[in-house]
Amino acid sequence: MTIIQNLGECENNNLYVKREDLIPFSFGGNKARKAELFFRKIDSDEYDCVVTYGSGSSNHCRIVANECCRREIPCFIISPQEASKRTFNSQMMELLGAETLTVPVSEVHDTIERKLAVLTRAGKKPYFIPGGGHGNIGTEAYVQCYREIQKQEQTLATYFDYIFFASGTGTTQAGLVCGQLLASDDRQIIGISIARKNPRGRDIVLDSVKEYMEGRATEERIQAATIFVDDYTSGYGKDDRRVTNTIEDVLKQYGIPLDATYTGKAFIGMQQYIEREQISGKNILFIHTGGTPLFFDSLKEMSEGI
Repeated sequence: MTIIQNLGECENNNLYVKREDLIPFSFGGNKARKAELFFRKIDSDEYDCVVTYGSGSSNHCRIVANECCRREIPCFIISPQEASKRTFNSQMMELLGAETLTVPVSEVHDTIERKLAVLTRAGKKPYFIPGGGHGNIGTEAYVQCYREIQKQEQTLATYFDYIFFASGTGTTQAGLVCGQLLASDDRQIIGISIARKNPRGRDIVLDSVKEYMEGRATEERIQAATIFVDDYTSGYGKDDRRVTNTIEDVLKQYGIPLDATYTGKAFIGMQQYIEREQISGKNILFIHTGGTPLFFDSLKEMSEGI
């Protein structure tokens, strides 16, 4: 169970942060929570190698590489050339022994299929983890997280009117929405998109919610619960002065590291949403979904004046 910190008053609201970045494995984050469930299946069904997909800055690939390393099974990462810059995450993947194959994004799907076929022909039993931990297993991880938040609300004697977080590949948001639907809670769960625009970004989340729920919620309830805000999207890993200023301010004020790819954008998006919607006097939870190595990439760029 990751801690929830009370940061005090922010824009006439009580602001809390759930520190998923403090999950105690390989710098934590939402990908660590998801990977725990994926690797339970890998262990129980005795898969002997893993294939996955992600960019050079992927938190998901870092975590998967580390989980494979400690099990001493091969890890193969298919990475798009268009997003393959060297980062602290990519350096960790190398250190952990992952084999990265970089191809144009248009060739990613076929490359994954070929790699799985080659491994199977060689007598291996490969397991494929979708990029970002997408799919029902990734969704289930954040249904469990939602239940964890409910227990922490009881401990804190509070109720979060709004929950904000970075929404990327979609299953973190889908899991939280499914948790809310199953609990019939009345609150706003707001995913701040860090790359995708509407309607595509929201549609991907909706597809994951519907797949997991399997008819346990009406279309009307699902639509109402899925709030996907794309006002702040400059693309994966793309930075601007607002992001760097926010990273600097949050570190100085709260001692919490954000990054330019995910959490920095989500924090800005949350601030903009609160201001625009004139939200006041509410209890607000920001889920810090991790990416600590990316904080150091941001720090390096900031120090170089980029």
